[in-house]
Amino acid sequence: MAVNAKAVKQRIKSAKNTKKITKAMELVSAAKMRKAVEAAENTRLYATLARELLHRLAFLDEPNYPLLELRPVKKVLVVVMSSNRGLCGGFNANVFKHTKAVLENTKRLGEHRVAENRDVPEFTTDIEIDILGVGKKSAWFAKKHGYNLPAVFDDLHEKPQIEDILSVSDMAIRGYIDKTYDKVLVSYTHYISGLSQEVKVRQVLPVSPHDLEKMGNELPSGKGESLTADTAEIERYLFEPDLETIIETILPKLVEVQLYQAILESTASEHSSRMVAMKNASDNAGDLIEDLTREYNKARQAAITQEIAEIAGGAAALS
Repeated sequence: MAVNAKAVKQRIKSAKNTKKITKAMELVSAAKMRKAVEAAENTRLYATLARELLHRLAFLDEPNYPLLELRPVKKVLVVVMSSNRGLCGGFNANVFKHTKAVLENTKRLGEHRVAENRDVPEFTTDIEIDILGVGKKSAWFAKKHGYNLPAVFDDLHEKPQIEDILSVSDMAIRGYIDKTYDKVLVSYTHYISGLSQEVKVRQVLPVSPHDLEKMGNELPSGKGESLTADTAEIERYLFEPDLETIIETILPKLVEVQLYQAILESTASEHSSRMVAMKNASDNAGDLIEDLTREYNKARQAAITQEIAEIAGGAAALS
């Protein structure tokens, strides 16, 4: 019994040390989550206005603008936003599961979701897929499912700035302009609350009014307005120096804003998932410590009872 009690005591000590680590990680994640959520919410108004402008421009039926050009989808670039580290619950698994389901739907993947007044090329089912990873875990997803991985950006700051996403957006924009890719998607986790996040896959290029409207409507009530086709009467405006120059200058910037907002939402969701995961781990460690303590007390009491019985038996033998 003494050996068993000693082993149980060692397990209790190990569980207490684990609980200290998970509790510390929970507090750190909570602090990071508050900052990440604040950053995401602070940019949502700007992102909404940027999407509204993109929404207006997306209705232009002009083939001369490279980022609005429609062509048959033969090759797709998917920007997958994951974490660099684990211990964040089902955060990465949910992203990968939803992304995989979207990529397997070749009919949907090969279609352009654009304005009704634009001629859409016939979709194809033989589509090549490249994964542009944001976070180390996205590289694992690409390798596991056999997707080509042209690049992985795993050195982003924990508090992303717009400069951190420029390399990603530049690669996506250049790939679309030079016709390496016929469609660009972004897969990210949209932050709703500390206990609720939802994976989204949105079309970035060519500019899609449908996806822009959905992204705008996903914002909390009062922080975003529904973007509809009624706002697309761009011919009412006068532009200086001219419409073509403005569009060619502003479209890449607005695509950058889309990707930047996605990475902010993803970062807030990651810290939230890690905080919840560490809280659950701490609670489980606490429950384990209670069970082991009861087991230890039983083992110790049994040992004491046995020793008393042996002493009483020895005394009776001597009398």
